[in-house]
Amino acid sequence: MKFRIHYKKQLPAASKKLLAYAGDRKLLAFYGQLGAGKTTVIKAICSLLGARDIVSSPTFTLVNEYLTKEGETLYHIDFYRIKTISEVLDFGIEEYFSSGSYCFMEWPEMIGDLLPQESVKIRITVESDNSRTFEVT
Repeated sequence: MKFRIHYKKQLPAASKKLLAYAGDRKLLAFYGQLGAGKTTVIKAICSLLGARDIVSSPTFTLVNEYLTKEGETLYHIDFYRIKTISEVLDFGIEEYFSSGSYCFMEWPEMIGDLLPQESVKIRITVESDNSRTFEVT
């Protein structure tokens, strides 16, 4: 699936599209350059899912946990600062992946083969007119 948005006000509709495409899959991996909008899209998805907490980038904490109004847990993981695979294993990444909760991952390319195959891969590209193209596989 591939689509494009031109304005931030289109994020709720884009989020619905992404969740519909994902279906029952809850591991969503976001790819894109710095400033592409990975965190912004994850904020919109978490809002759609009813997150009660403020959604922010987990660049320094590695994992942020948010609760929804229904008491479900959402995980937001940022691998940007990961230097070795052992760091990821040390903080228990497999437990997050097998939790049954949504896991929204930024910079998944940093963990290589540890990324579960069933993950929905979302590549965000910034276009010359500052719009965003989403390519989802």
